[in-house]
Amino acid sequence: MKLRIIIFSVLAALAVSIVVMWRVFLSNALEGDNGEAIVLVYPNQSEDDVRRTLSEASVRTTGFRLLSRLLKYHVRPGRYIVRRGDSIVTIFRRLRNGQQEAVRLTIPSVRTVERLAAYLDEHLMMDSLSAVEAFRDSIHLFLPNTYEVWWTVTTDDLMSRMQRESNRFWEGERDRKANALGLSRREVITLASIVNEETAYQPEMPMVAAMYLHRLEIGMPLQADPTVKFALGDFSLRRIWGKHLTVDSPYNTYRNTGLPPGPIRIPTLEAIDAVLSAPHTDYLYMCAREDFSGSHRFATTYSEHLRNARLYTQALNQRNIK
Repeated sequence: MKLRIIIFSVLAALAVSIVVMWRVFLSNALEGDNGEAIVLVYPNQSEDDVRRTLSEASVRTTGFRLLSRLLKYHVRPGRYIVRRGDSIVTIFRRLRNGQQEAVRLTIPSVRTVERLAAYLDEHLMMDSLSAVEAFRDSIHLFLPNTYEVWWTVTTDDLMSRMQRESNRFWEGERDRKANALGLSRREVITLASIVNEETAYQPEMPMVAAMYLHRLEIGMPLQADPTVKFALGDFSLRRIWGKHLTVDSPYNTYRNTGLPPGPIRIPTLEAIDAVLSAPHTDYLYMCAREDFSGSHRFATTYSEHLRNARLYTQALNQRNIK
C-alpha cells in the first residue's frame, strides 16, 4: 500500500512538473489579444533589458532567465516578430540566432537629406546625424520605392543597396533616353526634382519638363522658383519676390545658368519618367493658373507670359497671399 502511494506521488509530481515545464517553456508566450508583437533589440543590451523589452511587448518571460543560464545569454540585435503560439524557447532561439524580420522600407519623396535621415532614424536602427553625413552627396540614388531591408542595416550597406536599385532602375531604356537628352542620371534626377516642386499635377509633368529642357538647350537660365526656396531653406514661401532672387547659392537658377548641382528633393518616379519622355515644344515660359487648380499656362513669348503672370498676380493679391 505504501509503495502504491509513493509511486502515485512520484507520478503526480512528475505530471505536475511536466505541466509546469510545458507552461513555462513550450506554451504560447504572447499574451493579450494581438496576433503578433514587434520586439527591437539594440546592441549590447543586457539580459534584463531584453526581458523588459519583451514584457513591454506583452511577451511572458517566465523561463527566459533559466534559458539564459543553461544556454549562455547571447542575443543579437535586430527587429523580431513574436507571433501567437511562439513559446519562450522559440523566441529565445530566434533572438540568439539573429533570425530577425525585414523592414518594408518605403523611401519617401522628401525635400532634404535631413528629412530623409529623420525618416530612416524612425524606421531603422540608424542615427540621423550619421545618415545625413553618409547620404548628403548621394541623395540622387534614393528612389521612392518600397524595399525590404534589415532594421540593423548600416549606412554603408543601405547606400550599396540604393546603388544597386538605382542601377536596376536606369539600365536599359531609361539610360538610353537620358543619353538622347544629353543628361546624366543625376541631371535627370535634378530636373525631375524641380518638375516635382513645380507641379503635383502628373499629366502636366512632361510639359513642365519640356519647357525646362528647352531652356537648357538654348542656354537660358531655368529661373525656377523652387530652386530659390531650396537655396533659402524655406519651402513655405508662397510668393517669390525680387529680394529672394539675390540669394548667393549655386541652387539659385536665376543667378546661375544650367542645372543646380543636385536635386532639391527626392523626385517621384513619375517625374523622372516625365523628364525622360518629355515632348519637344517651343514653350519657354510657364505660370500657374489664376484658378489655383495646380495647372499652368505655357507661353512661347515673353509678352504672352507677362499676360499670364498678370492674371496670376491679380489672383494672389485678391487672396492677400504675400
